[in-house]
Amino acid sequence: MSSPDTAVLLIDVQASFTARPYWSSAELPAYLDATTRLLTGAQAAGLPIVQVFHTDGPDRADNPFAHASGLVRPLPGLPAFDAARVVEKHRHSALVGTGLGDWLREQGLRRLIVAGIRTEQCCETTTRHASDEGWEVDYVTEATLTFDMVSPAGNAVTAAQLRERTETVLAGRFATVCTVAQALERASAVAQAA
Repeated sequence: MSSPDTAVLLIDVQASFTARPYWSSAELPAYLDATTRLLTGAQAAGLPIVQVFHTDGPDRADNPFAHASGLVRPLPGLPAFDAARVVEKHRHSALVGTGLGDWLREQGLRRLIVAGIRTEQCCETTTRHASDEGWEVDYVTEATLTFDMVSPAGNAVTAAQLRERTETVLAGRFATVCTVAQALERASAVAQAA
């Protein structure tokens, strides 16, 4: 097999979220299962995995997205893997101010598989940004995690509704929405065709 042109972006899968008031572990088992399948499959296929961590705000112990909190580390339950690159971001898109875009281009990576936390926030923003920068993106919704929210009008919006909304606005415009199996199969097919 030729060298892969697809990378996995694992975005913000970090313990920081467990200290947020909206944290819920209700969907965590299914999320960790899908993410484990993605990472295991990517490693088996020789796809580089980029691990992205988010940091911002004051560097104090009470800020879960600060190093001083001790929470800017992999989410418990995440399987061990060898990251081809570790990136620390301070904005929603993993491509802003991190040098990641340059590194991806230097490696000849033209396709991205996006997974992580939160579905509608950093995962969606990175997907839109990457698409606009010219990468083909596979958005693996089952390997993203998010939490219930309340709309500005005061309406409850469930995590399931947020996932559906994200798929709706990304599909066919910014990304191919697919399962873990489909994303890995697509990456393999592209590598074999090269």
